[in-house]
Formats: sequence, C-alpha cells, structure tokens
Amino acid sequence: MDLMYCPGMVSSGHTTPPAFVMLAAHPLRWQLLTELATGDLRVRDLVSLVDQPQNLVSYHLRLLRNGGLVGAGRSSFDGRDSYYHLDLDRCAKALSGAGGRLHPALGFEASPPSALVFDQPPPAVLFACTGNSARSPIAEAVLRHHTAGRVEVASAGSHPRPHIHPTAVRVLRDEYGIDIAGQHPRHLDTLTDRRFDYVISLCDKVREVCPSFPDQPRLIHWSIPDPATADSGDPDNHAVFRRTAAAINTRIHYLLSVLAHAREAQP
Repeated sequence: MDLMYCPGMVSSGHTTPPAFVMLAAHPLRWQLLTELATGDLRVRDLVSLVDQPQNLVSYHLRLLRNGGLVGAGRSSFDGRDSYYHLDLDRCAKALSGAGGRLHPALGFEASPPSALVFDQPPPAVLFACTGNSARSPIAEAVLRHHTAGRVEVASAGSHPRPHIHPTAVRVLRDEYGIDIAGQHPRHLDTLTDRRFDYVISLCDKVREVCPSFPDQPRLIHWSIPDPATADSGDPDNHAVFRRTAAAINTRIHYLLSVLAHAREAQP
C-alpha cells in the first residue's frame, strides 16, 4: 500500500499562504523588516544597510507600508526626511496568525514581563530625547515598572527642560500607576562616564547629537514626536500624551524580550 496516498483523505483547504508570509518572504522585504526590527531608519540608512538601489528599496517599503507591516513619520530634525518603523503589534499578530493557519498549536503569545529572566549583572538602558521632560522619562518609568527594577534604566536630554512636563506626570500616574512627580530632567553629559548596554534615542534631533558612551553600547532609535509641541487644540495635549505613552509602552513591551536575550545575541 502506498503510504503517501490514502483514498478518502481530505485536503485542509489552506492552499494559499497567509498574506504575511507572501509579503514578508521576499528576500529584500525580509531584509528590510529585519533591519527595521532593530530601530527606526531613513531610506538612505536602509539603502546603505541592504546595499540596494534607492528606487528598489523605496518600492519594497511601499509594499510593506501598504501591507500594514511598516509605518513612517516625518523627521523632526529634517522635515525632508522620514523615519520608517516596524509595526511590531501588527507583525506579531500576523506572524501568530500565520503559525495558527499551519497548526493551532503554533499560534503564540509573548511572555509576560514577570516571566522574563535577565542576566546578572542586569542590562543597563539609557533613554534620550531633547528636553528629558516627556518621552525619555516616560520610557524610563515604564521600563522600570515592567521589569520591577530588574533592569538598570536612566534617561537624559541634550537640552534638558527645567522640569518634567506635568501632563507626562499625570498620564503615567492615571494610566499606569507610576509616580514620577519627584523626578527632574538631567543633561546627557552627566552620564557620559557611565556604561550602558543600550542607548535608545526617542527624538530625531538628539539622535544627531547624542554623545559617545564607554564600551560601545548598542544604539537604537525610536522616532517619536514630542507630545508637548503637538498642535491639538488642547492646552495640555492630554490625548497626545496618552497616545505617546501608549506608543512607548508598546515599544518597551517588545524591547523586554531583546533585553532578556541580550547575552544570547552577542557573538
């Protein structure tokens, strides 16, 4: 009897690969996704990294944007530039959905922060933005909150403001139960003698002027607009700050796994 064919067997009917697989499987698009998984990048950054012509990179970026896997935003440093970013939530859901199409057991969920194990000594992370009054202190507070202090984290700015923005304080308190009312902005130069494993810039301007740190930390960029400068019609931009905090919280949710596997990723 031919074991490769049995009369009466019925096909599962899944003859077409999921849209995520079809979109991401192209070698150049997969390479672009892989590069964007490390942080936000401009077209010229990607052209250099993948060593392909700009028109070809732009074409495949457009396909990835149309497919919802990649987003873009205008640079606050140079309005002629745009930063591209990976939509990690949509990628995670698409990847899980594709696995589930193959077999129900292959759909997956990310581990909760409490289940993650960090190396000893723990990884050290620095968040940087211009004023150290909104984006970077939000990121610092959220990472510290999610890791219960198991990661060393700090924040600073290239041109620190006199105080933390009051709406950032209120949003963190009301939405996340985090109190940073006693925190004060500080200058990046006060931390240049400290060792960090990761330096994450949340501002396009500070990415251009961020100082050097000992032992060559991994540099990551998140292009996140300053909520304090948004023209929302709301005097304290509360809704904008909520969206900014939610975007940072999502980024940190996925950063946790990177930090937990930091030593494994080293050669």
